[in-house]
Amino acid sequence: MNRLGRKDNETLIEMSLATDGEDSNGPLCETISNTESELPSNSEINKRHQSKDSVFFRDGVRRIDFVLSYLDDPNKEEEKKVDRRREFEKNLQKAGLELETEDKKESEDGKTYFVKIHAPWEVLITYAEVLNIKAPIKENDIPPTVENPLDCMLGPFRLPEKVMHPEPDYFTAPFSKSRQELYLIDNENTFFSPSRRNRIVYYILTRCPYGTEEGKKKFGIKRLLNNGTYTAAYPLHDCQYWKKANDPNCDNERYTLYMEWARFLRFYKEQPLDLIRKYYGEKIGIYFAWLGFYTEMLFFAAVVGLICFLYGLFTMDENMSSTEICAAAIGGEIIMCPLCDEKCEYWKLNTTCESSKYSHLFDNVATLFFAIFMGIWVTLFLEFWKRRQARLKYEWDLVDFEEEQQQLQLRPEYEAKCTRKKKNPVTQEMEPYLPLTSQAVRFCISGTTVLFWISLIIASMIAVIVYRLAVYAAFASIMENTQTLQPISGLLTPQLATSVTASCLNFVIIMILNFLYEKIAVWITDMEIPRTHLEYENRLTMKMFLFQFVNYYSSCFYVAFFKGKFVGYPGTYTYMFSRWRNEECDPAGCLIELTTQLTIVMAGKQIWGNIQEAIVPWIWNWWGRRKARCNPENLYSRWEQDHDLQSFGALGLFYEYLEMVIQFGFITLFVASFPLAPLLALMNNILEIRVDSWKLTTQFRRPVAAKAHSIGVWQEILNGMAILSVVTNAFIVAFTSDMIPRLVYYYAYFTNEDSPMSGYINNSLSVFQVSDFLEGKRPENNPENFLTCRYRDYRYPPGHEKKYLHTMQFWHILAAKMAFIIIMEHIVFIVKFFVAWMIPDVPSEVKARIKREKFLTQKILHEYELNKLKQKLCECKTYENMEKEVIATEGKVELSQAM
Repeated sequence: MNRLGRKDNETLIEMSLATDGEDSNGPLCETISNTESELPSNSEINKRHQSKDSVFFRDGVRRIDFVLSYLDDPNKEEEKKVDRRREFEKNLQKAGLELETEDKKESEDGKTYFVKIHAPWEVLITYAEVLNIKAPIKENDIPPTVENPLDCMLGPFRLPEKVMHPEPDYFTAPFSKSRQELYLIDNENTFFSPSRRNRIVYYILTRCPYGTEEGKKKFGIKRLLNNGTYTAAYPLHDCQYWKKANDPNCDNERYTLYMEWARFLRFYKEQPLDLIRKYYGEKIGIYFAWLGFYTEMLFFAAVVGLICFLYGLFTMDENMSSTEICAAAIGGEIIMCPLCDEKCEYWKLNTTCESSKYSHLFDNVATLFFAIFMGIWVTLFLEFWKRRQARLKYEWDLVDFEEEQQQLQLRPEYEAKCTRKKKNPVTQEMEPYLPLTSQAVRFCISGTTVLFWISLIIASMIAVIVYRLAVYAAFASIMENTQTLQPISGLLTPQLATSVTASCLNFVIIMILNFLYEKIAVWITDMEIPRTHLEYENRLTMKMFLFQFVNYYSSCFYVAFFKGKFVGYPGTYTYMFSRWRNEECDPAGCLIELTTQLTIVMAGKQIWGNIQEAIVPWIWNWWGRRKARCNPENLYSRWEQDHDLQSFGALGLFYEYLEMVIQFGFITLFVASFPLAPLLALMNNILEIRVDSWKLTTQFRRPVAAKAHSIGVWQEILNGMAILSVVTNAFIVAFTSDMIPRLVYYYAYFTNEDSPMSGYINNSLSVFQVSDFLEGKRPENNPENFLTCRYRDYRYPPGHEKKYLHTMQFWHILAAKMAFIIIMEHIVFIVKFFVAWMIPDVPSEVKARIKREKFLTQKILHEYELNKLKQKLCECKTYENMEKEVIATEGKVELSQAM
């Protein structure tokens, strides 16, 4: 029923804009004041005896849906801010919202005012229709799916039914003011959940005008927050997280979430996704559903990776390569060429004994199996997530929710900055637009900025490479000549020492560049003025991901595909900038160095991320609440408690996704070098779920609820990384590990039929004549007068007619590597696409339930229309046309049933 006699298709903000010229004491304000006059006045309530830990106005009836705060801070701009606030709050009242202000004397610091906002029923139903919010029309009577017989074994991991499913399941339909009788409205105060109420109020706040400045109309709470007119805007948590509220009308959902979800001791329990969705909205619910599913799937990858690692551990002593390196008769007799020019000395191969043993942990036959397994695992993960997502869309009433609906909701910033207007071909309404020339200029500036920062990353990576080359010679010289390092020289080779220090330096640079680029990415995305919130998030996502992809993975790509590949050979080494000699791999291969690089960057990022997410907000909140801890609890108001918390921000969820997607890249792109990466990720994610839930429940203000039916553009990014991971792992196995050279030797170049791998180390090292060193490159010291030394390559020895040219074995190995890459990629891609084709995106049972629910909902709506028409027919004297309408409606019902 339309209580205020407005047109059904006219929102309250549109009406307020139409009445801008009227006095603030117009008809709408009279209605509000009449409503408020029926409520108890402030003088009738003894505030000293009323607990301020409440989510209601002083009357104890009207719920606080949103809170605005501002400071009493006299300065030159204060008068302008007062005018903005006065105009903004007047327009909020014109839009139908009810306000109540807490004086600064009531606040802890004596400076902060709090404006509490309540949305009455008329506002809620008006904007529920605008936002296409679905409301219940009948309890769902579709029988539940057959229970899994294994569910009884999962009992210890389950949560109570009341926590998992806090609301009954209903058939729903988009809300309409004109047919309120259709919906199950038991109580107007509780019909819309607090998360839906704060979503509606925030929609009004972002579009409410507050005046004209510099000839432009200004509006929106975001702009008022940016210019300091208000200091904060947030919805309230329903209670304190560590205890239930005294108010019997409070649902205590925050307390339930903390007790059942946000404590680390509940790490083995399932997540209450329905309650998360009800309290925080679908967008946050989808994130935790995806993170939980990702963590579950990581369990299988972690188990297989651990088995592959244990295989390497148990077969370490059987590895012929490390056995020969460690043997005094073989590795002890092989003299290796110096690791740097002039200063470095000749060294014996068996000094790398320990590192060659540890290299076998990751460079073995299981590496190949695990690389193929992860190529298939990532496909299964993405396909099964699509099915899980489809089930959530059905359960959370998001089946008909499409991102296209959001395209009609322009960003307030876009509406404010775009002064030109044109007719929308879809809605046939005039709306703001950004000229093509302006878009082109903005995109050019944005693209140039992104390229500059990516170039900066590449420059920093080159600087780290120069560091590696510069200190490599120093480490090689020090470790060979310093007796104090002899006890650890077997474990800490010059290559490993260089890799560890360079990895740590690289990690520090990554963190610094990340911090700087985050600010730049937000700035250039704002400058582009995206049209909708979805477009804004997608653009920012692509910029941030592209930057972080290069930032985090460039060093791993260098070690995997460039280090040791362009070294040259003694006497003709290649130099960077004609000064620093390119790095060589360890005689046991470069894979152990890639493992070191991956472990330091991945583990460091996870540790630093958890510190940022948990400890930093806790410290800020502890500092902010230090004064309030001295006061009685009933005087520490609910709105002030939440004001002292940290703001989650519009991009809070974006950074959570970005963190997990970067981790996903580590465990897929380079997993062939480190089978334990999924295990590290699993342990981190178990902690991550509880850290994220803890900080969201206890350390941050309640975020504004938002809808989402998927993880958005992140799905496409994950698909792209899954395809790229097959290529990178094939190249790692072929070019970074020693598997292919060993297999070629095993089948084509073995010299001992009883032990085909014996002699491999000697075969893989070429001979160089010391006298062929160029002047200025020859080692200064050669006390034992070595005539030859060995180096890692396949070249003809001195005295051969093709002296120092590549042998035929080198070309055989190269051909085998290329053939392996092609075969592995084709096999994995065929299996991937076959698995993706075999697994439907939407389970057949969910499809059937969606069709059944649509049919029943349509039938209920048609029956409602039919009954309404029949009722009108009984009341109407002239009913010839009405009879035709009834017949048509009955026919529509029958047609719907037939379909």
